[in-house]
Amino acid sequence: MKGMSIRLKITLWFTLVLLIVVFFTYLVVWSVNSQVIQKTIRDNLIRTVENHVDELEFYTTDGNIDSNQKTEYAIRFQDGYLEVDDDFLEEVNEVYTGLYSEDRTLIYGENPIPKATSEQEFADSLIQKIMADGTLYYIFDRKLTLNGLEGLWLRGIVSEYQGSIQMSAITRLSLILLPALVLLAVIGGYLLAGRLMRPIRKISDAASQISKGGDLKKRIVIGEGTDELHQLADRFNEMFERLEEAFETERQFTFDASHELRTPVSVIAAQCEYTLERTRSNEEYEEAMQTIQRQGRKMSRLINDMLDITRLENRADSYIQEAVDLTQLVTSVCADMALIQERGITLGWEVQENIIYKGNPVLLTRLLTNLVSNAYRYGKEQGHIQVTLRRKEKEIELAVSDDGIGIAIEEQQKIFRRFYQADQSRSNSGTGLGLSMVYEIAQIHGGEIDVESTLGQGSTFVFRLYE
Repeated sequence: MKGMSIRLKITLWFTLVLLIVVFFTYLVVWSVNSQVIQKTIRDNLIRTVENHVDELEFYTTDGNIDSNQKTEYAIRFQDGYLEVDDDFLEEVNEVYTGLYSEDRTLIYGENPIPKATSEQEFADSLIQKIMADGTLYYIFDRKLTLNGLEGLWLRGIVSEYQGSIQMSAITRLSLILLPALVLLAVIGGYLLAGRLMRPIRKISDAASQISKGGDLKKRIVIGEGTDELHQLADRFNEMFERLEEAFETERQFTFDASHELRTPVSVIAAQCEYTLERTRSNEEYEEAMQTIQRQGRKMSRLINDMLDITRLENRADSYIQEAVDLTQLVTSVCADMALIQERGITLGWEVQENIIYKGNPVLLTRLLTNLVSNAYRYGKEQGHIQVTLRRKEKEIELAVSDDGIGIAIEEQQKIFRRFYQADQSRSNSGTGLGLSMVYEIAQIHGGEIDVESTLGQGSTFVFRLYE
């Protein structure tokens, strides 16, 4: 079974189920039909005898017998005549009918088992069973009560063999039709399984081509439809799109990281080569070491930020979330960062009381720190930064505003990318990963981060949390 295709496995299981169904169908047909046919035999026996009751009439003289009727027999009985239909001479639906006197003497008709029934008492309107020569017979008696027919009985006899004949016919028909239907169903099931497996083969082929060729732009096309296979193909296409996006993002990240690290490494290498070309003065050595130290710190910040953002992406679930007093957290961070007073910029804050949210305090502190640091970096001299925390209906809003250089409209959607810096003239003051971390932290908390900015007037970053 392990080496078989899914199509063949489905067909084999389908065939096995059909065979089991056919087997039990045979049992049911045999059981039910046997009962139904035996009941039909008995009903037919009663109906035939009752019909013959209506065919017997008594006349005092033979002149009363209608010569136009298809009656060929008039039997002398007591003081008159019995008019008997000639159907008594023949079996009707294999039912034999006879006219008997009270002492069980056959007056007219037929009896296939005279010896067996010679001692069988009459039982009016009841079905009796009797065995004769290994065969079961049903007997039905009717006492005649019409004027002139007193003391006469009609006895009908039928063999269960009549049912055996019908049963054999049904069995033969079942033995022919059911296997034929099974064969047609198996062939149809095999073809249908192949048709159903065709989209899966396309999915497999597309995945194989992507795996071998690395073409993440390839998509699975199986035509229009809304069934489970089309939904599966759509999910695979969505997965390929995310893989392509993730691959492009990682490739861009690798490129940007290499580019960002190349500059300080190049500066350090060049500075070392220049300094070691000949003997330098203490001032020159000190200046070279300061340059190397400055570039080393830049590399250290960049590496640390890259590690942090990688941890955010790969270990988002590892950050424990708990009830955080955002009022206290924002107030504490702002009080600490207000001491920076870089380039004469002042920091103010307006915070509502008793705002609690379930989150990670370390990450939320990092988010606010990065936003305020970004405002310091791109704010104007002697400018202002305003931090606001408030609850609005079912959301919590944290906003950081500055009156600095602002961000152009076409760049506002790019600033959350890794290593992107809107103002390249200030690129040395940051790593270009701060706002990327802000975006990742917002995603981890199920929130959103937006920016509203006017070039030359300042920017407002708004972080929204939903309760």
